[in-house]
Amino acid sequence: MSAETRADVVPEAHPDREAEWLQQTYRRDVRQLTVRAVIAGMAIGCLMCVSNLYVFFKTGWSMGVTITAGILAFTCFRLLQSLRLTRTPLGLLENNALTTVASGAGYMTGGGNMAAFGALLMVTTVRPDTLPMVAWFAVIAALGVFAAIPIKRQLINKEGLSFPTGTATAATLRTLHDAGTSGEGSRQAATLGVSALFAAALTWCRDVRAAWWPDFLSVKSAFDLPFTIAGQTATKWTLALKTEVVLIGAGALMSFRTAWSLLFGGLLTYGVLAPALVERGLVTTISYKSIVAWTVWPGAAILVASGLTSFALDWRSIVRAFSGIASVFRRGGARSEHPIEEVECPPAWFPLGFAVLSPLVVWLMVVLFQIPWWAGLVAIPLAVLMGFVAARVTGETDVTPTKALGPVTQLVYGVLTPGNLSGNIMSANVTGGVGLHAADLLTTLKTGWLLGGSPRAQFFAQLFGVAVGAAIIVPAFNLIIPDPAMLGSDEWSAPSCVVWAGVSKAFADGLGALDPLARQAIGIGLVLGVALALLERFAPKPLKPLVPSPSGLGIAMVVPGSNAIAMFLGGFGAELLRRWRPAFAERYVTPTASGLIAGESLMGVAVALLIASGVLTK
Repeated sequence: MSAETRADVVPEAHPDREAEWLQQTYRRDVRQLTVRAVIAGMAIGCLMCVSNLYVFFKTGWSMGVTITAGILAFTCFRLLQSLRLTRTPLGLLENNALTTVASGAGYMTGGGNMAAFGALLMVTTVRPDTLPMVAWFAVIAALGVFAAIPIKRQLINKEGLSFPTGTATAATLRTLHDAGTSGEGSRQAATLGVSALFAAALTWCRDVRAAWWPDFLSVKSAFDLPFTIAGQTATKWTLALKTEVVLIGAGALMSFRTAWSLLFGGLLTYGVLAPALVERGLVTTISYKSIVAWTVWPGAAILVASGLTSFALDWRSIVRAFSGIASVFRRGGARSEHPIEEVECPPAWFPLGFAVLSPLVVWLMVVLFQIPWWAGLVAIPLAVLMGFVAARVTGETDVTPTKALGPVTQLVYGVLTPGNLSGNIMSANVTGGVGLHAADLLTTLKTGWLLGGSPRAQFFAQLFGVAVGAAIIVPAFNLIIPDPAMLGSDEWSAPSCVVWAGVSKAFADGLGALDPLARQAIGIGLVLGVALALLERFAPKPLKPLVPSPSGLGIAMVVPGSNAIAMFLGGFGAELLRRWRPAFAERYVTPTASGLIAGESLMGVAVALLIASGVLTK
């Protein structure tokens, strides 16, 4: 969920919104959570989960799942129908349930899950066993699903918050299923397929190194830029043109402001700051890993300060979230007779879910990460509160504030359990994970609300998704990153892991362990992050596109410059299309970019699997 949109005015509650929805929109007798929808949703969710994992360690972002999953599902079932392997076409609400399953699985990389897991392996020598980590991620995600129950009716039914990604998904699914005669859905699906095949072929030609593979079909991983910096080639400073189209696809899906901020930050970091650090002797080797070991401090400061400032500026959302919590408990004992309760998830599911899952979370925190049981207990109510706040902020802005939730929790546990690096990181994983999955379910429930879907069907669909996502994410991580030393490298920059690890070390060791210039850079980064967040909110509308994105600048300081260049090129190309041919861009930018991401990431994982099995050599 990464749109830069806002809804500053909350719609007034309409006393009859729920009754109107039941009478005019809700489709009671339509098939939704079918066996084939669950199975297909799990399969697509696993693919999206692995794809997002690959993208996350390359870029620091998790890409949207629901729209791509809806297009893929529509395509697959149309193909099966044409081959006469299925008689009944995939229905609109059946696809909605399917994308809910896929979203629960695909977003398992978000909410700090992989940022925390990667950071844990970067700062400690402990690598927990696979099964306990699968249980850890599954329980946290399930907590988030249950946390969405008590606030769904308030945020979606009564206030009608926009949840832009959920609204966009509803529009896409309608287009796919209602445009059968015009062929619009088929054209979007074909675009995604061609784009994915191109990306997969390019990835194979770039990554395969075998005696039987002809040299003339091999593709270079990067092309040099024709200039030098401080007597060294631009490539030495990580500034090059990469042939990783996954980065171009990621850039096309982000705002152009974020894309040009990445380029600006990358050139500033590797073209100006890094040479100055080498000249002063603060960086002794010209390499990505050596440079980013220093630049992570101002980069992390920008990300943390801007995230916390944006979080604070949304104080109205925070107040509304807490007032919503109070109203839930005030009416907890009263029995409502509204007919919509027949289709909504019963309120009792929320306390029952937490009564079952909370002890498991605390036990895993104690056993896996040596967090005192009393400190583990603190994480549960904190995660619930953060989940409620994250859900409302997502509904109003489409941005889940994990960049704020993580550091806030790390600060709390830095005080409660000083020196416990693993506990500091993984406790933040609890609040971030609960917040992300609560917001994710509510986003898909917004889609269902607009289409007339069953909330209970989507609740169970989300649980199916998070279960399969947790089961696939840890083995996939072990396959893609067999050695934790790979994290923070030029190939796997893992910027979010680098930031989480840096923040954890800062809280554990104190800033006094850093050199004075690094501490000064952190101060500058904090001031810059706050200033950019304020400008982002309060600058005059004509000037806002000229304000650098703090997320873009901060991430640019912890990824290779070549990544920033590639993502800028994707964002620049998409922006040109949006300006010159807006209707064409609206239909085909997302399928094209999603295809590039899916094609390269899935082929990249396939090549890694062939290398691990000995079929190919690295």
